Amino acid sequence: MAFDYDLDYKNLDLRKNPELYRVGKGEQGVLMVEPYKSEILPHWRFKTPDIAQESCDKISELFEEYRKKDDFVGMDMARKFIQMGYTRARRYTNYKGGRKYNEDGSIKDREIDEEKAESAAIFKKRWDEIREDEDYLRRKKEHQKKYG
Repeated sequence: MAFDYDLDYKNLDLRKNPELYRVGKGEQGVLMVEPYKSEILPHWRFKTPDIAQESCDKISELFEEYRKKDDFVGMDMARKFIQMGYTRARRYTNYKGGRKYNEDGSIKDREIDEEKAESAAIFKKRWDEIREDEDYLRRKKEHQKKYG
């Protein structure tokens, strides 16, 4: 999401102002876009595969609810949380505690956590499905054409 630094994002409701939302790259802006952040974040978890599956299923439900309401911004935010479920679980897969760097700035050796890898795979599968969802892609293109 590209940012206009003159806007007060803490008090901005992008459901009411979808024209201000920019798709952006990856997970950009995921923790700033309201009211979606408040709706999705409480469900975002990946500690174990069971928790990750429950989280991914709930966020996928929200994705579909936003679709039914013709709310592309909500759909894209749900997609971002699913993508972030994958990327964060992968980081914890590779580095205990999720920290890639030692205190001296050197990169830690990887310690593969199979449980976190399984959690990451759950989110990755759904993220891949969304990236191939023709309706989502059409809506994304329309939003970008209309609003930039």
